[in-house]
Amino acid sequence: MVQNKSLIFAEACPPAQYPVPGKHLKSVSNEIDLDQQLAQGAILVKTEVLSLDPYLRSRLRAPGTKSYVPEFELNKPIENFGVGEVLRTGEGASVSKGQLVYGSFPFSEYVVFDKDAVSKLRPFDNKEGLPLSTWVGSAGMPGQTAHVGLKDIAKPKKGETIFVSSASGAVGQMVIALCHRAGLKVIAAAGSDEKVEILKNKLGVEHAFNYKTTDIKEYLSKISYQIYWDNVAGPTLEAVLDTIEVRGRIVGCGAASEYNESSKGLTNVFRLVSKEILYEGFIVLNRDIGNFYDEIPAAIAKGEIKPIEHITKGLDNGEAFLELLKGGNIGKAVISLE
Repeated sequence: MVQNKSLIFAEACPPAQYPVPGKHLKSVSNEIDLDQQLAQGAILVKTEVLSLDPYLRSRLRAPGTKSYVPEFELNKPIENFGVGEVLRTGEGASVSKGQLVYGSFPFSEYVVFDKDAVSKLRPFDNKEGLPLSTWVGSAGMPGQTAHVGLKDIAKPKKGETIFVSSASGAVGQMVIALCHRAGLKVIAAAGSDEKVEILKNKLGVEHAFNYKTTDIKEYLSKISYQIYWDNVAGPTLEAVLDTIEVRGRIVGCGAASEYNESSKGLTNVFRLVSKEILYEGFIVLNRDIGNFYDEIPAAIAKGEIKPIEHITKGLDNGEAFLELLKGGNIGKAVISLE
């Protein structure tokens, strides 16, 4: 028997508050038998990396409120995308010992997946030699989000300019990389001067500003742009509606400004009509990711895409997640249990 540490959903968090580490999220340890008899088709996995993403905030709610994702179950580990190594398999399992698997993981150091859960995992061999953390970031769901949103909605053309909010985050940095590969120029917004410098010096954006200290509308009004990738909604989206070119395209990906505050609504919605703007939101889990795995991991391995990651070692009481929600991290937030 060994100790198996988990991060559980301990108490529902009110909508307009930040989760409190140790209260709404709490680490616990329970014993697990690594030599236990596994059911038909089941596998025992050692978790290697777990993804932290802003959308998890909406799952820390009380039962009964509808959303596009279900609430977490109280006193059970929270779940998100992860990568693990198969330690043991039950008879007839569809994956092998030593194989890597990607999919939805409970936030626990060791996990037993039953036959049905195994069928939803993606086995892979990491032939590209990427860090495992990258498989829950640029080569995982955030990368898929950027890939699909650009391909299906933005449909960028060489020579155009795109504005990306929350640009130093997991999705934002991938949008920047893919747009640069397609021959676009980028305007990028972030919440600190340090992040702005990283956007300029490491991600090579042509225009970058601190939205906390800059008049967003005034800044955007001086640069012609045709596409907006929206990760934040709120006042930034309002400024975009006033400044984006006629027949511009807006990709609705997130609303970070509203995750811990009540929405104040937009005062200029008619701009969507008067400027003939296309606005389309999407959930990548409901979309066809096309040739993503054929193209993106190889591009990362070649250095054509250079992810920035913010790695926390080990499961805490939710401090790493709170840091993400408050904008304290730079790049993709990952928990490493390697």
